[in-house]
Parts: sequence; C-alpha cells; structure tokens
Amino acid sequence: MRRFALRAGLVALGLLATLAGWVWVGLPSRAEVRGLARTNPARTRLMEQRAGEAQRKGRKARVAQSWVPLSRVSRHLIHAVLSSEDQNFFGHEGVDWKAIEESIEKNVEKGRFARGGSTITQQLAKNLYFGTSRTLGRKARELVVTRWLEADLPKARILALYLNLIEWGDGVYGCEAGARHWYGKPASALSVSEAAGLAAMIPNPRRLNPRANASRHERATRRVLWLMGQAGYIGRDVAGLGAEPPPEVVAEDEEPDDAPAEAPPPPASPSPPMDPKAAPGAAPTDAVPPRRRRRRLARKARHRRRSGCTMGG
Repeated sequence: MRRFALRAGLVALGLLATLAGWVWVGLPSRAEVRGLARTNPARTRLMEQRAGEAQRKGRKARVAQSWVPLSRVSRHLIHAVLSSEDQNFFGHEGVDWKAIEESIEKNVEKGRFARGGSTITQQLAKNLYFGTSRTLGRKARELVVTRWLEADLPKARILALYLNLIEWGDGVYGCEAGARHWYGKPASALSVSEAAGLAAMIPNPRRLNPRANASRHERATRRVLWLMGQAGYIGRDVAGLGAEPPPEVVAEDEEPDDAPAEAPPPPASPSPPMDPKAAPGAAPTDAVPPRRRRRRLARKARHRRRSGCTMGG
C-alpha cells in the first residue's frame, strides 16, 4: 500500500512538473518584461494575431498607432478606463479576486459568459504576449506575466502601456489613434462623454462602437458615465442617469472570422510626434488618484483578501 502511494505521489509530481514546464516554455523572458519599464514595444501578440486574420481574409493588415505619455491623455479618459475596467487598479497586485468572484456569480446567474474579471494588468499581459485565445495554458501564463508586470513596473507605467497598446478598432491601437479615429481629435482633448464613449468600446471595439451599432454603444457609454459618477470623478447626476446603474452591455471577447468590418473612418488630422523628453509613464497630477486615496484603496483590497481567506477557511 505504501509503495502504491509513493508511486502515485511520484506520478502526480511528474505531471505537475510537466505542466509547469509547458506553461514556462510559452512565457516571455523576465528581462523582456523588465525592459518595458523604459522601452515601448513595437508590436504585440494581438497585433500579430490581427495581421494573420486579415491575411486569411485576403486583405492587407493596417496598424494605426501613436505613442503618447499619460500627461497627454485626457484625465477624463483615464478616469473612464479606471471606472469601467479596473476600479481597484491602485489597490490590487495584478489580480482582483473580488472582481473575479463577482464575475463568476454574474455568469452563473445569466447562464452564459456575460463578463470577465480581468484587471488592466491582466489585459495588458494578454495583449502583449498571448492574444485572445481562450485556453487554460494561456490563462496560466497570463497570471505569471501579470505578477511580473506588477513587480517590475510602477502602476503609472502599466497604465501608460495599456492605454497605448489596447485595440480600439480594426487596426487601431492605443488611445491617441483611437481618439483620432472615432472623434477626430487627440486623446488630450477628449471630453467626458467622448472619453466614456471610447472606454465603452474596450470589451470589443470592432463590434461595440458607434458605427457598428450606435444604440448599443450609447447604452454602454451611459453605463461608463454612471460608473465614473459612482467613483466620484464626475457628478452622480450627470445626464440624469439616476441612482441605479444602466444595464450592462454584453460584448463577447471575439467575433467570428466572417464578422463585417466597421465602416471606414472619417478623415482625421495627422497625429503629432511624441515629445521625446516626456517620461513614458508620467501622469497628469489630476488624473491618477492621489496618494492618500491609493492607500485607502490598498487597505480596502487587503481587507477584502483577508475576509475572503476567513470565509474560505
């Protein structure tokens, strides 16, 4: 009996080692992740994925992107993205377990995948290195890279990378290109409603946008405005949204290969060159929550984690 238990244990250890090795092989180097603190990546795995999809459809891949520091991003857009995508960004260490728990409950309640619980850092890791595939291996690697990003980069730099790299339309990447594509102006000039409209597209910008479905995008925009009001970035009574949140607009992560392309964008002014003296992670002082608020968010996050551990025990 003891010999059987020993063999079973050795087999289990072997399987775990094989799984860990399989996950490790698909990871970027730690040095590459550390380098993001001072270097802007030229391409991401998501860009390469989209280029391959375009090639299979027989059309040329397009990439519109222009890097800008946080100091040249409207504070309204920063607030809109934090409110809608990761309200506890400054309080967690890469993974928001409370958001994941709420996501699971929501999905079970609706009987389908209605929403995710990925943080800004997790989304950045996915876009940088793994694309949109849904596999356990990808998720495991994403969690590893998420931890590396949080350990090696300050929060402002993670946010700057995220805003400059995420997809905002067919071949449109980053907030500067997104603002010019959808609103014909630089990211620094976005109004509150325009910033909310841009943030509303993030779950699926090639479907959830004003040209693909204007009414659906408007509903998503109103929800982002409501979340901004709840977070204290704008008045809670903005646009008469009331005390209850507008219904959540579901947008699946991926669309089928035969999904129609969005309408061509209107002419937009050329993007100005990035100031080489601007720090890549610098943020406007009124955009990122002040230190006292970040500490309060961190304390709340620690309290939730301790509560979760107590409940689990």
